Amino acid sequence: MRFLPHAKWSFLPLSGNTEQNERFREQINSSEPLKKQLWQQTVTAKINNQLSVLKKNKVPINNMVTWAKKVRSGDPDNYEGRAAAYYWKNIFKQIPDFIRDRYGEPPNNLLNYGYAILRAVTARSLVGSGLLPTLGIHHSNKYNAYCLADDIMEPYRPFVDLLIKYIIDNGEDFYELTPSIKKQLLEIPTLDVIINDERSPLMVALQKTTASLSKCFSQQLRKILYPILN
Repeated sequence: MRFLPHAKWSFLPLSGNTEQNERFREQINSSEPLKKQLWQQTVTAKINNQLSVLKKNKVPINNMVTWAKKVRSGDPDNYEGRAAAYYWKNIFKQIPDFIRDRYGEPPNNLLNYGYAILRAVTARSLVGSGLLPTLGIHHSNKYNAYCLADDIMEPYRPFVDLLIKYIIDNGEDFYELTPSIKKQLLEIPTLDVIINDERSPLMVALQKTTASLSKCFSQQLRKILYPILN
């Protein structure tokens, strides 16, 4: 299954779940403390997956381990930002002074393409779980119709980063989105990940994540299921 980054997400069917109305109400009525706790879990999972990528790159991770443990409800200390600054400084060793910027130099082009695919898969999974992709637990830009997708995809980003790191390490010309690179990035939905101690394709793992989020909104669960990058 392939997901193109230019897909028109505005055509996502909002009838993807048989209990749509009830799920919407639970999501809309979710409390601020709950959303802050869910964001805390999301940031912790993201930092843990980022440090796993750095560990594979033989980069010291003691600070990342500490930051992941210190994240509080709502992440008021912005450990997500601290971790991101250290992470991007060290992930691509062969690219001195790399800066993650949507409009920046390559491999930002690869990252943009990969994240667009991931975002599309996340939005579809949210709709399939009966949730509104628009209403985020942290992101709240009024011009962004996919705030919740941008929240929930955060711990999955390092899987995309790792794939792009492998592409660069293999010596491919990453200054252009070549057919070879596009083909590899279009396999993102089928990447193997570990979630809940089971190996699953990324798109299946996302379905488990969004289903668990829906249960958090309905107070059946207290924790979102996120994948672990080994």
